[in-house]
Amino acid sequence: MPQGDYIEEFRKRHGRRLDHADRVRKREAREVHKASARAQSLTGLKAKIHNKTRFKQKAAMKKSLAMHALKQRNNRNPTPDHDDDENNVKSGAIPSYLLDRENISRSKVLSNTVKQKRKEKAGKWDVPLPKVRAVAEDEMFRVMKSGKRKNKEWKRMVTKVTFVGENFTRKPPKYERFIRPMALRFKKANVTHPELKTTFCLDILGVKKNPQGSTYTQLGVMTKGTVIEVNVSDLGLVTNAGKVVWGKYAQITNNPENTGDISAVLLV
Repeated sequence: MPQGDYIEEFRKRHGRRLDHADRVRKREAREVHKASARAQSLTGLKAKIHNKTRFKQKAAMKKSLAMHALKQRNNRNPTPDHDDDENNVKSGAIPSYLLDRENISRSKVLSNTVKQKRKEKAGKWDVPLPKVRAVAEDEMFRVMKSGKRKNKEWKRMVTKVTFVGENFTRKPPKYERFIRPMALRFKKANVTHPELKTTFCLDILGVKKNPQGSTYTQLGVMTKGTVIEVNVSDLGLVTNAGKVVWGKYAQITNNPENTGDISAVLLV
């Protein structure tokens, strides 16, 4: 249980004190006097900062009070034109709350457009493998014993294929928690284009998302179903604006640690 949750746990089980509401009311009443005493005792820069914040609070309070007063005044004294309209209602007139049913408002059109774009964007992310088998932590990591007498067990060795960047530098062995072996570091992937039905050997730029969790994504672990970013500049793909596409996402479709290579399908 995280530290600090025991207070909420106690309240759920036993409730609050019988005089809790009274104590809160008195504390809020005392707060005004405390703020006044603080404002009178402050000097120098602290006084300037305090006065500036109080000025902003008072301005906001006055603005809200003025808006409430205006609203009450309008409700109390309606305009004469409004009275005339109420008395002389034309036959077949539609109430104001039904007017929006006939005319679609601009905001509704905008909302529908945004929803449509989101759906299209979500459709682009239809991956070949929507569900994958969950990998246990014991299968993903191997416990490494360290220390003079090999009695410390806080280090972990990654047993799956990983990707690290070009400028990656290992931490000193004393501080390195996760060890990624050199033999399991891959830099290239065999990516198949679903429309061209052709496979290309492309450089990996990074790991976008590992379905097993964010920890594995940060470590660059590549398992079945992982979405990776590959360099497609050699394929000559061009956007609608005429710009060359540099990187695209692809999903891994095999178990790289078993086969010794990475097979992926390009997400077009």
